[in-house]
Amino acid sequence: MELIDKLRKRDAQGRPVAVGIVGCGQMGSGLAHTINNITGMRVRAIADIDTKRAVETFRSMGYDAAAVVATENEGAAGDALTAGKSVATADALLLTRLAAIEANVEATGSPDVGCRVAGRFELCENYREIAQAWQGGFAEYMAVPEEAVRLGTIRAVSAGMDPAFAAIAEPVSSVVHAQEKGRTGLGDTVVVLGTGPIGCTHIQVARARGARTVIVADVNDERLKLCEPFEPDHLINAATTDLVAEVRRLTGGRGAEVVVTANPSPQSQIDALQIARKSGRVLLFGGLPPEKACPGVNTNLIHYNALEVIGTTIFAPRHHLTAIQLLSSGRVDGNRLVSHRFPLSDFVKGATMALEGRVVKAVFLP
Repeated sequence: MELIDKLRKRDAQGRPVAVGIVGCGQMGSGLAHTINNITGMRVRAIADIDTKRAVETFRSMGYDAAAVVATENEGAAGDALTAGKSVATADALLLTRLAAIEANVEATGSPDVGCRVAGRFELCENYREIAQAWQGGFAEYMAVPEEAVRLGTIRAVSAGMDPAFAAIAEPVSSVVHAQEKGRTGLGDTVVVLGTGPIGCTHIQVARARGARTVIVADVNDERLKLCEPFEPDHLINAATTDLVAEVRRLTGGRGAEVVVTANPSPQSQIDALQIARKSGRVLLFGGLPPEKACPGVNTNLIHYNALEVIGTTIFAPRHHLTAIQLLSSGRVDGNRLVSHRFPLSDFVKGATMALEGRVVKAVFLP
């Protein structure tokens, strides 16, 4: 009833929720008509590979065709909506960039289109990465693909931002994505298993999201030492301490709301299920080697403790933007993450130290 009351209020104020429809075949057209019959909601934009079909869908709902602007231009579409007109377009992603559109409904039936409209680029079937699908990872220059610019993969960093911080925004983006899926929030206790660069980043992002207590564990004393500047509340050497018992002790027997496996160890995934509290979230962040990818986890813990086991991989452009903002503001401290800077002439030395686990993040300067 609360939602209905809010929609009625929006309708009475003459500002119904502006909805975009992606795909106006049989399903999309039906949805458009249904949404337009809900008090407080109004279809304002339709995207379809056949723009004429989008215009016809508006006409079938009683819209004046002369007041429907067909365009792929963001500025023209925004101006049309501001002027009270509606928009028909062949560009599905245009709807996601229009500030006036408050909600989008994807009705194409295509997983690839759906993941892009939802900003879930990591789920795209044709996902490609720069320096993998395109050459240039270690080149002096590289050509930036057109789609990388169009889809928001390439963006300008904040004025005055340390280039070294911009260079490490990619792994921070993956962590931002994981913590978003894990819904880390105010007052949570978070356990991070693994104190490598990713584990240290998880500490900072968990803090930025409001975690009250962060506990970290590793089996390597040197890695635990490198983690100290990130100021976790508790450090545990899982090689010499009963990890599950210690986490239970530190949490009053309850366990943690969020557990992150930030390493490639099968044992960490087994332990994570025992560390999480009832209804807790377990983030499987670190992938396992193929030959060890089937650890003997106790699935009864998932069932009887109502756990959420969440897989995360890569990230979407919005996570990259958030990472840049966190690094620019200092909420994620780039100076702690970039523990070493090397001239390019010392590449072998820096890479060797990184492979040996003696740095958090190493950045090479030309």
